[in-house]
Amino acid sequence: MADESKEEGHAPTEGTRTFNKPRVTINRVYTKKGDTGDTGLVGGQRVPKDDARIEAYGTVDELNAFVGAARQSILEGLAADKVRPESAAALGELSDTLCRVQHELFNLGSLLATLPEDVHPRQPRVTAAEVERLEAEMDRCQEELPILRSFVLPGGSRANTDLHVCRTVCRRAERLCVSLARQTEVDPLAVTYLNRLSDALFVWSRFVALHLGTGEVLWEPDKSATGQSKAR
Repeated sequence: MADESKEEGHAPTEGTRTFNKPRVTINRVYTKKGDTGDTGLVGGQRVPKDDARIEAYGTVDELNAFVGAARQSILEGLAADKVRPESAAALGELSDTLCRVQHELFNLGSLLATLPEDVHPRQPRVTAAEVERLEAEMDRCQEELPILRSFVLPGGSRANTDLHVCRTVCRRAERLCVSLARQTEVDPLAVTYLNRLSDALFVWSRFVALHLGTGEVLWEPDKSATGQSKAR
């Protein structure tokens, strides 16, 4: 699950880039252009801030923030808890993977923030490579995980809980992209990537519980108020 950018040991040059280098200069945070309730797309078009496209990439941005929080929880868990060296290595690799996912989500946001006719051939996006990488990482994690015989609930550790929050926000982002695709053209890999990422976040929540040694909270229907009252 290691981050390939670290393995390469150097930043990509213009000739080796797959996507265009970011062309932004942020020297002033507020512009007042959105004070009337609209915002700009990559192509310069102004649209309402509650437009379906804004909802979609805004939720991807929200997911990115939660992934960052989950990654930080893992790093803090490693610093505070005594974990086995092999578990520390596994969680360190997962931290690198989550950092990569943050970059991928920003690439996806760039694509969603652009009308189909304005998408540049080298514009950042998600491709089949990202989907396949997630699948391979899930398969490797699954080899270590015990078989589930119930659904799991968020809990046990902050990192586990944060990853479950990421999973649910990811599902919402996926639904919003599906809704957007009913209105306009959307790269189908956007939905595929989010669908696979939500699965990966579920697997990683279990992976974290295993390597932090906190266990998982299994769903037990009879722990409800109704179930407990009948057991008395």
